[in-house]
Amino acid sequence: MKTIGLTGGIGSGKSTVSQLLAERGAFVIDADKVGHEIYLPGKEAWQQVTAAFGPEILAADQTIDRKKLGAIVFGSTEARQRLNAIVHPLMFKDIAARIQAKRATGFSAPIVVEAAILIEANWIPLVDEVWLVEASTGAVVERVAAQRGLATSDTEARIASQLSNAERRKHAQLVIHNDGSLADLKQRVDRAWERLSQ
Repeated sequence: MKTIGLTGGIGSGKSTVSQLLAERGAFVIDADKVGHEIYLPGKEAWQQVTAAFGPEILAADQTIDRKKLGAIVFGSTEARQRLNAIVHPLMFKDIAARIQAKRATGFSAPIVVEAAILIEANWIPLVDEVWLVEASTGAVVERVAAQRGLATSDTEARIASQLSNAERRKHAQLVIHNDGSLADLKQRVDRAWERLSQ
C-alpha cells in the first residue's frame, strides 16, 4: 500500500486532513513530533546541534531550549541552513525507519507522513505520492487568527517565508482544496481515500 507525503502551508488544514485520513485507517507519522523527539538529550541530533551552536542553547535539564535555538537560527540564514543540514537528514532517517517498522508488522493500509517542509527538506523519496492541502490567503488568515490569535500581518509574513503553493503543486500528485466547510473537506478526503484503494 502507498505512503503519502501530506504537505501544505500554515493554516491550510493539513493536520485536519491527516486526522481524517487516520480515521479512515491510515497510520500517520507527524514530522513535527519526530522533530521534537530527535532533539532529546543524548540523541544524535542533540549531540550535533549542541556541538554546532554551543551549550548555551541548553536548558537547565540539558534539553535543547527551542526558544534560544530559534533566536539564533531565525536571525540568520546561515545558522538556519546549518541547523537544517544537521536535522533534516536525521529526520529523514528516523521517518524512513518508522515507515519500515510499521510495514514490517504487516500493516498494509496507507501510511501518511505529515510534513510542512516535505519538499524543502528533500523528503519526497520517502513517499509514493505527494498530497498538497491548500487554501486561499483569506481563508488561511481567518483560520490562523481563530486558532492561534495571530495578526493578519504576522500570518502573511509566515506565508511569504514558506514555499509557495505554485511551487508545491509542481511536486504534488493530488491537491486538496480547503476553502470551504469541514463537511466539504471530508468529502474531498473521502474521494482521495477512494482513489488509493482503486
